[in-house]
Formats: sequence, structure tokens, C-alpha cells
Amino acid sequence: MIKTLNFILLLLLFGSCPVLAEHEQENLVTLADEVLRDIFTIPERSIPPSLLSRAQAIAIIPEVMKVGFVVGGRYGKGVLVMKNRNTHAWSDPVFLQLKGGSLGFQIGVQSSDIILVFNNRRGLNSLVNGQFTLGADAAVAAGPVGRNAAAATDVKLQAEILSYSRSRGLFAGVSLDGSSLAIDHAANALFYGRDEVTPRQIFSGEVRSPKAAQVLKNTLRKHAKR
Repeated sequence: MIKTLNFILLLLLFGSCPVLAEHEQENLVTLADEVLRDIFTIPERSIPPSLLSRAQAIAIIPEVMKVGFVVGGRYGKGVLVMKNRNTHAWSDPVFLQLKGGSLGFQIGVQSSDIILVFNNRRGLNSLVNGQFTLGADAAVAAGPVGRNAAAATDVKLQAEILSYSRSRGLFAGVSLDGSSLAIDHAANALFYGRDEVTPRQIFSGEVRSPKAAQVLKNTLRKHAKR
């Protein structure tokens, strides 16, 4: 009985997520921007600005669904934005998917917003080249919050990726070991109006920049200054 319920839960979670239509992708980018804006309204509980200023990239995955009944699953769609090495400008967003599973006593359904702060390029290169597993392909740690990041220096130096979650208005670091990230190529093609477009082309600015993307980049430019 439990196996049957788990199968149904995971099928609902991972099997009922169709490719987003173009306007839905614009809504996803807008929602990602809203998540960032909401987080920065409470400086004492937001990502430390010093960490954002050093970030190589940021992934925002709004409304990640977590479903569990002994066996749990996590799924969400979001965007990845990279910082240019030379100009420090933020790129247009690349669409991605997050998936994960877990064992242990758990039951229920929860929605949360996930943010991943990439501190170096190694994990990014792995992600662009294929599926990427947090904790296996790069060290990931729950990120610190608040204005003062001095106490988080050790975490910042050791972890390649810092992870955050917001659920029911609360914002805190979260453990995502074992979750996988993968580029959503179909979503990228629809959003940028091209049959084939690679993450590297998007990051390098070889595609048109939709209005929703500009709004997201402006928010990052404002809150992640060098």
C-alpha cells in the first residue's frame, strides 16, 4: 500500500510537469524576480550582499513542490543567471529543472522558493554540459542570512554552492544534497524564439533579451553590486 501511494505521489510530482508555453516561461522569469525582490525587503533575513557580490551565478527556482509519504520527492522549474567574468554584468536567464528524492519519515505537500548561489565556475561548467547533482558534483551548504557575512566566511570558502529556501514567509539555508539540476533546452528555445539555443549562447548575449529578462537582470544589478 505504501509503495503504491509513493508511486502515485512521485508520478504526480515528476510526471505531470509539461514543457511550459512561451507566456508561462515569461511568468516564471517574472516570478523569479518577485522572489528576489521579496527576499531583499528584509535585510536581516536575506542573502548577505557580500556573498552576492562575489557570486558567479544565481539560480532561482520558485514554488518548488515537495511531496512525501515515507519516500519523498522534490520538483521545480527555475532560471539560472550568470555573471560575466570581465564586465560583471548579469546574463539573460537559462531555464532549468530541479529534481530530488529523499527517504525517512515524512508526509505531506510543501511549496518553497529555492535560491542557489554559485561561488565558482566548476559546478556551472558541469551543469551546462549535462545533468548536475548537488553534493556530488559540487559541495553545497545551507547559506547564511543577514547583513553580516563575517561569521559565514568558513562556509563561503568551503562550499561551491550556497542554498537557500523560503517557505511560508520564512527564509533560511537549506540542505539540497542529492538533488539534481538539468538545463531545460525546450524551454530555452521557446523563450528565445529559436529552434536551438545553447546555454553558452544565452550567457554570452548571442540571443535577443526579452523584457522579462531585463527586469530580472536589473534586480540583480541593484542588489548584487560589486
